[in-house]
Amino acid sequence: MTECVFCAIVAGDAAAEMVLDEPDLVAFLDRRPVFKGHVLLVPRTHVATLPDLPAGLREPFLVAAQRLATAVVDGLGAQGSFVAINNTVSQSVPHLHLHVVPRTKGDGLRGFFWPRRKYGDGEAAEHAARLRAALPAV
Repeated sequence: MTECVFCAIVAGDAAAEMVLDEPDLVAFLDRRPVFKGHVLLVPRTHVATLPDLPAGLREPFLVAAQRLATAVVDGLGAQGSFVAINNTVSQSVPHLHLHVVPRTKGDGLRGFFWPRRKYGDGEAAEHAARLRAALPAV
């Protein structure tokens, strides 16, 4: 396997603003978010695409996705979320990751054009803390 930035984050070798840390899954803020609070959910084990996800991780992965979708609404005041997975095409990191993007009516997101934003000093940590605090219990 070539070097994987998500595996480095899981191992603690690369920095990320963690939102969820569980035995089989982690979620962290995207470094180049579509909107601030954009979260990536990944399995700890290197899995390339959704079809490669082991059966035993399917339910925990979806439960975590539901919790994150709830957290962007409750923790960030979003009206909803856009949840997506790319498989190979448009998958910038070849490690399965599910995007949870906070959405509000009139936010300007059109189709699949995803303009990226940057966090200001301290903003990423603040958004991650708000999301952690809003995560529903399992």
